[in-house]
Amino acid sequence: MPASPTISVIVAAYDLQGHLENCLKSILTQSFRDVEVIVVLDRSAECPAELVDAYAQRDGRVSVVRLDDSAGIGRIRNAGAERATGDYLLFLDSDHVVMSGTLQAMADRLRADDPDILLFGHTRLHRGRSWPGAAAGLLAQQGSQPFAAADQPELFGAPAHAWDRLFRRDLWTRQALTFPDGLHEEIAVVHRAMLAAERITVLKWECVQLHRRHTQHPAGSPGGTHFDVFDQYEESFGLLKERSELDAAAPFLFTRMIRHHLFLLNLSGCLSRTERPQFFQRASEHYRRFLPDRYERPDGREGVKFQLVASGTYNAFGAAKLPNLARSVVSRVR
Repeated sequence: MPASPTISVIVAAYDLQGHLENCLKSILTQSFRDVEVIVVLDRSAECPAELVDAYAQRDGRVSVVRLDDSAGIGRIRNAGAERATGDYLLFLDSDHVVMSGTLQAMADRLRADDPDILLFGHTRLHRGRSWPGAAAGLLAQQGSQPFAAADQPELFGAPAHAWDRLFRRDLWTRQALTFPDGLHEEIAVVHRAMLAAERITVLKWECVQLHRRHTQHPAGSPGGTHFDVFDQYEESFGLLKERSELDAAAPFLFTRMIRHHLFLLNLSGCLSRTERPQFFQRASEHYRRFLPDRYERPDGREGVKFQLVASGTYNAFGAAKLPNLARSVVSRVR
């Protein structure tokens, strides 16, 4: 019986911008070849089945999972994880590019540290401009030794992406982890995995480049709305509440949550005019409900926005003339 591959790369084939071929090439041309690539196709018109089938015919490491209807990104990733046989899971989207040499670097770190989760850096490329992910500073501060989540509570202040870390598949199956339906499906799943991991380590490489301006996945989810974000953070705070040794993580998660809510409020086209006041009120309720003891708001313009959310007064929030604030909030969320 053949040995399991080191890494199962699960790729959502939804390809609105025509980047999928570059994504697959960036994986399959790596010097490290002990991978399987599971491409998940749903019935969306944006999934290029012929392209995926051609790659599967040319390279035995590529397999295809076909869903019988149009599905959201959570169900797509779950289907890939169910098919996976590798020791570790890597979730990617069609507009991700794996940078040269990084799979070998990942494998070397996995062999050295035997982690449950391997965190790594990413960059974002849009209209010729590239910039690091919001967690770059946090990752740079980490040491070389494996740690548990309670040892580094500040990591709960990082965006909870599924595609900037490797998950040990055994951890994934033992914890029965699955992505829910709806939008913002990654948040609580990533936090649950981080809390279950006994050994977390960091690879200080910018391993993946995202060819998209924002982190919102274009596939979305049938029936999902941006209001789903509130359920996700409620679940994450519930996880922290079960672990008293993680009280120190609450301020970091709280800051991440409010930044995320502000990002969605500021993102053009994200919420309709009628939805914005409702979303703001839910954000304000979250502020009051989850505010940690002795919490210190961020400084400067961002702190002003936090205070406006805390006040619960949408008219004041909408009238605030802080033109540079939206950009400052967005830069901390991506």
